[in-house]
Amino acid sequence: MSSLTSTSHLQLAAFALGTIGWILCTISMGLVEWRVWHVDNTTIISSGIAWVGIWKVCFISYLHVSSGYKEQFCHKFSGYDSFIPHEIYVAQGLLLIAMVMGLLGLTATVFALRNIYMGISRKTLITHFFLLGGFFYIFAGLCVLVPVSWNFYSVAQNQSIAFPPSYYMPSSPTAQEVGAAIPIGIIAVILLLLSGTFSLSYRFPITTNTDMKS
Repeated sequence: MSSLTSTSHLQLAAFALGTIGWILCTISMGLVEWRVWHVDNTTIISSGIAWVGIWKVCFISYLHVSSGYKEQFCHKFSGYDSFIPHEIYVAQGLLLIAMVMGLLGLTATVFALRNIYMGISRKTLITHFFLLGGFFYIFAGLCVLVPVSWNFYSVAQNQSIAFPPSYYMPSSPTAQEVGAAIPIGIIAVILLLLSGTFSLSYRFPITTNTDMKS
């Protein structure tokens, strides 16, 4: 078993990096800070800053509350909202897929590592599950890369969103910048792609201290 475990160090690293990447993907999806909008009219948006996420838009307002007390107001996006740009719809779907694919990748890697560390030297089973995990990791990474890149481009181009009046949001900001969710997503992409590469690089040893089964 010792020669078998010595060949799986990169795959063990793949599991660790894949776990962190999957967690960061989940965090990025849940954050509202995808785009940070700076607005001139502070009548409603008291701080002059609004956060546009893939599920909702939020801002701080001092209206209708006690003096000196601030409250965060959020408007959740609906699947029927026609004003939502394509990159946000795409981000919603692809990040959900990335979560599932990343979880499947972790499961496949754990199963292969379990066989190795328990001395179950079945070549076909181990190699196939490492390959499967690698493909899941890479697919998850690409699913995160597309919405992160697309939304980064939208921020760089200072693109507007035609919010309805009930959102109390201007259609265009005076300026906008990248929120925390995008760099977190970029790190998740890097970790998931590395995990996939490490998993796919596994090579079963020709000889082991245990009987090899196919």
